[in-house]
Formats: sequence, structure tokens, C-alpha cells
Amino acid sequence: MYTRIVKPGMIFIVVVMLGLIIFQNDLKAETYKWRMATSWPAGIPVYTDMAEAFANQVEAMSDGRMKIKVLPGGTVAPPLETTNAVKKGIVEMGHTWPGYDIGRNPATAMLGGYAGSMESVGMMHWLYAGGGQDLWQQFRLEEFGVMTFVCGIRPPEAFAHSHKPVKTLEDFKGFKMRTVGAWAQILPKLGGSVISLPTAEVYQALERKIIDGTELASPGENIIMGYHEVAKYVVVPGAHQPTAPFELAINKDKWDALPEDLKSIIRQAAIETTFMSWIAIGKLDIKALETFRKNGNEIIFLEPAVQKQIQQLGKEWAQEYAAKNEWFKKIFDSQEAFEKQWKPVGNIRYLDN
Repeated sequence: MYTRIVKPGMIFIVVVMLGLIIFQNDLKAETYKWRMATSWPAGIPVYTDMAEAFANQVEAMSDGRMKIKVLPGGTVAPPLETTNAVKKGIVEMGHTWPGYDIGRNPATAMLGGYAGSMESVGMMHWLYAGGGQDLWQQFRLEEFGVMTFVCGIRPPEAFAHSHKPVKTLEDFKGFKMRTVGAWAQILPKLGGSVISLPTAEVYQALERKIIDGTELASPGENIIMGYHEVAKYVVVPGAHQPTAPFELAINKDKWDALPEDLKSIIRQAAIETTFMSWIAIGKLDIKALETFRKNGNEIIFLEPAVQKQIQQLGKEWAQEYAAKNEWFKKIFDSQEAFEKQWKPVGNIRYLDN
């Protein structure tokens, strides 16, 4: 028989190693339960679904280590104050549209899309291949104190659901339109007037003809809102909003404290949400056209001269702000430089029908 002598030093090493193993297992087992404020009231499923899809993806990819509760707009903060609620630590994260913060810094309109923007395909290439998201994050951190990721995007909006057949420049005179963001500053230059309303109040205002028309989202998204039921005309294309990226905002301290693997999961889930939302909304647009036909809505196309004028006014608006806002200029210059590279590519991708 053999006698094994265990020295005191060996016992100490074994105890330390066991402690490290237990500590590491505890770290792996740690769960994070976060809340996500949104700018979307209950009953607006497209945007809520976008936020829910992100939360579900994070939970699945983290094997349940991170759970995110999605809160309707107004639950913990006013819908348009989502970014501020995140910064203050009222919630750990939020889902919003950056253009809602235009009053705090007009450069947010360049992130959320405006009348002079690229369409969504070009915008996604700028975001992920042209340094756009990096610039976005730097801007939001420096000016708003939150960590951000692109988290959703839509194709061009419907220009308006309207009681009037807006088609020519003459048709804009006296036209009362619900809108927000950059377009609210540009529309008056065409002779229209602006009424800014939160999403939850738009249907009733359109039904009662307090407004002549409203822009809000793509045709498919607007079907869910029911605007086609109370307004005869559907005006396209959305020259005022060729694209609309959405945003995930995260409290900076909470982000810094996350382990690296969960940070990576959040990054990937945000990318997937962006791509899948674009596909999902595009599918809704297919169904929308058939719904409009069955409902007796009349589709009105803005004249090419009007579309061109809107884009020109958008560029002029952007140049004006770029001359007096450093971050606006950085983002505008980056988008303009990328658009020059992208435009020839876009021109050779599509067949004439």
C-alpha cells in the first residue's frame, strides 16, 4: 500500500482553484433583467413587435441570461422622452426613432431620415459599411450620454393619407398636415401648414378632419393604423421620408458593466432586428396595395417635379444646419460622400419596367 502525503500548500491551491471554478460558474449563471422604454403606445404592433423581436432574440442568444421587458410608450416616461429616460437610468434601455430628439439637436434628423436622405438600401450600406453607425454612436455618446445601436429600419413612407388629392405644387397651399421632425420645418416652404400630434391622436384628428392629411409610416404600417378607412386618398411616394432607421439606446453605465459576451449578443440582435424589420414591413406593403384597391382608396402619385422640389428643399435645409452645427455637418458630409459612391451602384441594379 502507498501512503499519500498531502502538504498544506497543496490544500491551499486546491481550495483556491475550487473557489475560482465556483466564482466563474456564478458569473455564467448571473442573469440581467432590464426594462426597455419605447416611444410606441400600446396598440401600435409594428413598432412594438420590433422592440419585442429584439428582446426575444437577446434572451434566446444569451440562453436566458438576459431578459428584457418591453414597456409601451408613456409607461415610465413620455413617448418622446425615451432617450432622456435611458440617460437618467429610469430604465436600462429604450427603443425610439432618433428624429424625436430634433429639438435637442437637429443632427438627430440626419440619423432618422429626412427629405434629402438616401433610400433604405443605400442608408443601410452607409450605416454598416460606410461608418454611419460608428458616427451615430459617437454623436449620441457625446451629445446625449447614451450608447446606441441601429435597431430597425423601414422602407419609404407613404407621403400622406389625405382628404385631398395632393399631386402638384399648387395642391400644397393651405394643406394642413400632421408631421414631425425635419419635414415639419420643410413643409411650410411649399405652402402647407403643420400640426404636430403624437401617434395615438392621429386617427381621430384625420377622422374629424382637423387635419387634411397625415404622414406617419409605410403603406403597410398605416393599414394597421386604419387611416385608409377615414381618408380616401393615399399619396405616394414618400419623398419626405425615403428611409427611417430606428434606434436602441442603452444607459452608458449599465452598458459598461455588461460582460463582453452579452455586449456582443446585443450588437448582433440589433443588426438582425434591423434587417428583419425591413423585410417584414416590405411584406406588409405588398398586402396594403390590395387593401387600398378593395377599400376604394385612390392612389395619387406626386408629380416628378414635386418630388424633385422636396428633395432639393431637404438638401437646402440640411446645408443650412450643417453650417451652424458641428455634429450635423459631420453626419451630413459623411452621408453625402457615401451617396456619391452609392448612386452609380444603385443606378445599375434595377431593370426598367
